Amino acid sequence: MSGFQQARAELGMQLRQLREASRLSGKDLAERLGWQPSKVSRIENARQTATADDIAAWGRSVEAAPEVVEELVEQLEGLLERQDSWRQRHRSGLAALQEDIRDLEARTTLFRAFEPGVVIGLLQTTEYARSIFTRIKRLYNAPDEVDAAIRVRMQRQEILYDQRRRFRFVLPESVLRYRLAPLDVMRGQLDRLLAVTALPNVEFGIVPFTAPLPSALLNGFWIYDRDHVAVPTRTRDLILRDPEDIAFYERTFDEFHEVAVFHEEARALIVQVLEDFARQSEE
Repeated sequence: MSGFQQARAELGMQLRQLREASRLSGKDLAERLGWQPSKVSRIENARQTATADDIAAWGRSVEAAPEVVEELVEQLEGLLERQDSWRQRHRSGLAALQEDIRDLEARTTLFRAFEPGVVIGLLQTTEYARSIFTRIKRLYNAPDEVDAAIRVRMQRQEILYDQRRRFRFVLPESVLRYRLAPLDVMRGQLDRLLAVTALPNVEFGIVPFTAPLPSALLNGFWIYDRDHVAVPTRTRDLILRDPEDIAFYERTFDEFHEVAVFHEEARALIVQVLEDFARQSEE
């Protein structure tokens, strides 16, 4: 077990002990917190990382002493310092990582994402996601949880239909053409993107090859409300909370947004790539 996973297991065990000491079942605690019972189980069994807010609410519900809750939050902070390693995170399980992301998304109302290398996870089809997770499993020596991770990723996509939330996605045209999956899978993925462009709360933009780039396409990033920015690298997932960092990535997003095309122009680009793939299939 990795150091990260062991620390998460210890945190989950302590939270479970607090619940049991208060003579509450997992279902009882979930009802008090307004959570799904599965979330209590995932936290206690180290399949999901609790947030500081989760721990505070948990402590109130079981009437834990303030100093106990404070100590648990400090443990969480130490855990999160380890969590930024992609190798550690993926060794903890592909599905567990997807659960963590889903919980974060549930607390977000405005999503802004720029992704230069792969179709954004919330927009992926099942088979495209399978191709991506299979590569991640090989690259990071992750547990063989591809099917479980895909199920959670598909469940995450339900948030796209929540009209209380807004999504602003931008990616370069090259992502449409990168062969990260067989041609038939790529064509299905592009059909999915065409459907997404019709969602009223989703803004989907493509930076054409012909557009003047404001800067080099170095890495992707996600902006969650104005709370923090996630910047994944090959080995680390950087979580930036400093207001100056957030403002920097907001400006960067706006610059790529300015040169992107949307609506009919974006759909025309997708259709063009679909036609190119159809010709390749015939050849």
